[in-house]
Amino acid sequence: MTTETHEPGALLRSAGLRVTAPRLAVLDVVDSRPHIAAEDVATRVRERLGAVSTQTVYDALRVCTTAGLMRRIEPAGSPARYERRVGDNHHHLVCRHCGRIEDVDCAVGSPPCLTASDDHGFEIDEAEVVFWGVCPECRTSEALLAAD
Repeated sequence: MTTETHEPGALLRSAGLRVTAPRLAVLDVVDSRPHIAAEDVATRVRERLGAVSTQTVYDALRVCTTAGLMRRIEPAGSPARYERRVGDNHHHLVCRHCGRIEDVDCAVGSPPCLTASDDHGFEIDEAEVVFWGVCPECRTSEALLAAD
């Protein structure tokens, strides 16, 4: 299941959150730019609203993530990224060269997509998988450089 696109104010209210201009802007920015870093969210929010503190943006990201309105992913060696696709236990492809991130649907269709060999007594409800490789654009660039 993905987060359905509803009016952002209604989403915030349904999660029991106050509707504020920074929260609305953060939801809109993350909705329009999946896998966006917090610093880039802050830049785009400031372009829309003017003076907004970095702390306000980080607070809005944290609150919306905690409320389940967005997801925070943390690929190794990369700043945390945010996306609005939540609730479906999908995974990610990350390019080793440019950092591009793409969604990959769950391999078996229902969470968790993988079964741990030993659950150590945990009740597992989610699996996070990151596939690493080289995107088509970077492979083309590498091929062009090798040809020179």
